[in-house]
Amino acid sequence: MTDNPLLAPWTTAFGEPPFSKIRLEHFRPAFETALTEWAVELDAIKAAPAGFESTILGLERAGRALDRVERVFYHLVGTASNEGIETLQREIQPRLARVYADVMLDDALFAKVDVVQQGRDAFDAEAKRLVERRWLAFKRAGAGLPAPAKQRLADIAERLGALGAAFSQNVLGDERDYALILRNRGDLEGLPEAAVAAAAQAADERGRKGAYAITLSRSSVEPFLQFAARRDLREQVWRAFVGRGAGARDNGPVMTETLALRAETARLLGYETFADFKLADTMAKKPSNVFDLLNRVWAPARAAALEEGKALQAMIADEGGDFELQAWDWRYYAEKRRATLYRFDEGELRAHLPLDNVLAAAFYVAERLFGLKFEERADIDLAHPDARAWEAKDAQGRHRGLFIGDFFARSEKRSGAWMNAFRDQHKLDGGAAPIILNVLNAARGAPGEPALLSYDEARTLFHEFGHGLHGLLSDVTYPYLSGTSVDRDFVELPSQLYEHWFDRPEVISLFARHHKTGLPIPDALVRQLHAVRAHGQAHQTVEFLASALTDMGAHTEKEVSDMRAFEAETLRSIGMPGAIAPRHAAPHFAHVFSGDGYSAGYYSYLWSEVLDADAFEAFVETGDVFDPELAARLRKFVYAAGGTGEADALYASFRGRAPDPAALLRKRGLAGQAS
Repeated sequence: MTDNPLLAPWTTAFGEPPFSKIRLEHFRPAFETALTEWAVELDAIKAAPAGFESTILGLERAGRALDRVERVFYHLVGTASNEGIETLQREIQPRLARVYADVMLDDALFAKVDVVQQGRDAFDAEAKRLVERRWLAFKRAGAGLPAPAKQRLADIAERLGALGAAFSQNVLGDERDYALILRNRGDLEGLPEAAVAAAAQAADERGRKGAYAITLSRSSVEPFLQFAARRDLREQVWRAFVGRGAGARDNGPVMTETLALRAETARLLGYETFADFKLADTMAKKPSNVFDLLNRVWAPARAAALEEGKALQAMIADEGGDFELQAWDWRYYAEKRRATLYRFDEGELRAHLPLDNVLAAAFYVAERLFGLKFEERADIDLAHPDARAWEAKDAQGRHRGLFIGDFFARSEKRSGAWMNAFRDQHKLDGGAAPIILNVLNAARGAPGEPALLSYDEARTLFHEFGHGLHGLLSDVTYPYLSGTSVDRDFVELPSQLYEHWFDRPEVISLFARHHKTGLPIPDALVRQLHAVRAHGQAHQTVEFLASALTDMGAHTEKEVSDMRAFEAETLRSIGMPGAIAPRHAAPHFAHVFSGDGYSAGYYSYLWSEVLDADAFEAFVETGDVFDPELAARLRKFVYAAGGTGEADALYASFRGRAPDPAALLRKRGLAGQAS
């Protein structure tokens, strides 16, 4: 099927997917051919004598066609969804889940891996690690269990694949269908001009030229909640945002069945709860360690949030308002309070953060720390006109990889921000350079104007670029250990750590320039930014912890018959402030329910933040946030190491010791609230 561009050799500039040739009708036959090819390759592994080359490296080489077809398909699922793609996703996702489960439960295949595992001490450190991780993956999938248990595990995997697709499509459908159309400019009173321009652009894209549209993209919702003077409109937008997946497209039954099947999976694998199963292969190891961290931060964060809530309620009273502070009021009054306390103007800051400048800052930090340089390329075959590409080169000018960015919100694109790879780095069989993708959902600028980022959006760009560097700087032999193939509660370290460099004076003073005048950001504004950096941290921390505690709590239960009721009870039991909502309400908690990646794992952002806060303090302690010796250790043991070692050991090799959890409270400005 060499006439199918998904299967033919990719002769693009750097071997990136030939999107200009790919059509929806290519995917179904490509999946069929690739699945058949993989089955033949696996049969050959089972027929050969067990050995590192024949078995373990055979697994590394097998399934490459399927891997690249799947990566391209799921990129389009996330960024270019339509009815045809969603139909195929509902068909292919459960089927792939079943195939993967059947492979991992194959007795003959596991027997070969088990033989190699028994002789693993004869291999070098990286090869030994590869064998151990491959063997453990089979065991955690159920290899070696009785046939009825394996059959049930495969059935569950297939069903969970279907449920994950349904969940994500329900949320995307709600996001795509909603827009608050406003015809009067006065309805947007209080919004910065950049937000008004974005709303006009969104309306124009929906065929409502001359009007303004507030969509359910965070880049649209959050500025509206932060600045819009119309309280009734803020409430409308807020209710639509938190109601995703809880209306006509009801994710309630999906969540109930998903939790039940995960709990059953854990029991079949010999664990008491699904959280016990998931955490056994992480840094945290067990649920009690997670709850210890979450609860340690919850107490000071809640106390600080309650105090802030009192101050916001007093502002309402001072203005003559006769209403109780609600979730759709919090960001609005918090912004007014911040402006009053610090004379800080978020709109003025945004005017100094054009997207291209923030990108240039991210590239600059990568060059200062790691010697990487980025050259934009116009000859890359990209999936959408919004996307852009840069070749990454090392300090000697050698090709290191390809970086692709797709930065703007679209109705066919799921919300949020993420990093993916079209190809992972490795050195096997001649090796491969990585092709890394960052996706954001920023609002476009007005026609002829640049896109202006908020402070949070700029930090998000740095965050995802940190993930991207984890892929670009990977320096491992085997694909299975490449890049972000690390513990779930370690994977956010490279991304969250990278955020720290954005607003350092050494960076922001160089790249934050007014989009009209080109003048650098005033020193006074930078000082104000640093002064207010901790402002709102309590609110953000409570938002996050509410979601993390709900996720972990649900997955430590043996049965949850109603996820929304469970969430409500969890919030009641922890004393959730009434004017703050979880960052992700259960019906649209895609991290947890659209797939298995962050199930019983949303806590990992905070776990990794313990590491990133402590890690950046190491740079501050040197007096040079670009300290060459420390940067070299960071590259070697964090960004380049992939999954070649245990996360605890890799961190200790970089830092010289275990992380200090107190650094997290200092970072979030909550140290004084700690009990």
